[in-house]
Amino acid sequence: MATVDYPSGLPAPNRDGYAFQAVSPFRRTEMSTGRARQRRTFTSVPTVVTLSFVLSTPQAQVFEGWFAYQITDGADWFNVDLLTPTGNMQSYECRFTEMYAGPELFGVKHWKFTAPVELRERPLLSPNYAEFGQEFVLYSDVLDIALNSLWPAA
Repeated sequence: MATVDYPSGLPAPNRDGYAFQAVSPFRRTEMSTGRARQRRTFTSVPTVVTLSFVLSTPQAQVFEGWFAYQITDGADWFNVDLLTPTGNMQSYECRFTEMYAGPELFGVKHWKFTAPVELRERPLLSPNYAEFGQEFVLYSDVLDIALNSLWPAA
């Protein structure tokens, strides 16, 4: 079954409680000597983020219908654009890990939904940038200014 997209007419998740938590990719075993052994247990590391949405009444109706019918009450994977430490909004494949909380009346006529969502892959730099291009990433704001503002026009 093809992955469904988050409805384009609905707003992006709010910043309220927006934090990523990666599942640990290793196991630690304490030894009787006081030392410990660690080993990698898997390479595909899921990440959990709690998303919250503040929606108008019509948007809340669309959200609940999408959740119930298009992603099988939250059990199926879906694509949603998220801001991550990689620096830009990017589409990630996600699924709900439990039923959302809400709808909770927010303000006069808006509704708040909150739910933990699992990202299939941890948002990371490409291995080439992590290994060889750290300076490009660290000084990307300076490069952006130099290339777009200070560089002579051709």
